[in-house]
Amino acid sequence: MLVDSHCHLDMLCKDAEALPPVLDEAAAVGIEHMLCVSVSLERFEPMMQLIAPYAQVSASVGVHPDGTDVEEPAVERLAELAQGDRIVAIGETGLDYYRSEGDVEWQRERFRRHIRAAREVGKPLIVHTRAAREDTLKIMAEENAAEAGGVLHCFTEDWEMARAAMDMNFYISFSGIVTFKNASDLQDVARRVPLDRMLVETDSPYLAPVPKRGKTNQPAYVRHVAEFIAGLRGQYLDEVADATTGNFYTLFSAVKRTASV
Repeated sequence: MLVDSHCHLDMLCKDAEALPPVLDEAAAVGIEHMLCVSVSLERFEPMMQLIAPYAQVSASVGVHPDGTDVEEPAVERLAELAQGDRIVAIGETGLDYYRSEGDVEWQRERFRRHIRAAREVGKPLIVHTRAAREDTLKIMAEENAAEAGGVLHCFTEDWEMARAAMDMNFYISFSGIVTFKNASDLQDVARRVPLDRMLVETDSPYLAPVPKRGKTNQPAYVRHVAEFIAGLRGQYLDEVADATTGNFYTLFSAVKRTASV
């Protein structure tokens, strides 16, 4: 069995009728659980309504680092929303300087508030980082993110950053990017990350893995990510699946595990 540790079902499915076929396709290839990740407070309630009927989907609450013209998340607001039974994490949060210009102190302050909320409620962080390696690790250290723990999702950085994050009680999650031909450096990281610190994800509807590249991504495709990593490491798919699934339930301990699909 596998878990998609990071997806955006509300972006993939524009209405409630579109979701059951996606979940059925995931179940057909052995995906037993999905974590639907929040990107803004405005989208949070509609997201929760969409997934409400489905016990195999958990959720997070947070505001994406490059979101503008959105409600700024106060620590108290995040902590309040995180009390819901289906909310198992805070995020996604972090830093993304790739498209940002000028002063980005607002991103750093937003990241700090998420870390403080995660520590307050005792739930892990889902961290997005792009073109912001030094500041991401610096803020994580300054805010004692290790107390909450979490995951660096859709990891695209180098081994040194992976090692530093793991030293702070974080897991490393690989998306379809690891399957791309030009991702040799990332593939090296995937070979080196200990299996007991690894997660797999789709980040759907984005970043579909080979052999589905160019298509709209969906949770069923996380199997291709796990298969590719198994091949990189010279391991069986079952080894990677069992480890990453176990890691998911260890990290997101508030998840109510459903019966095997």
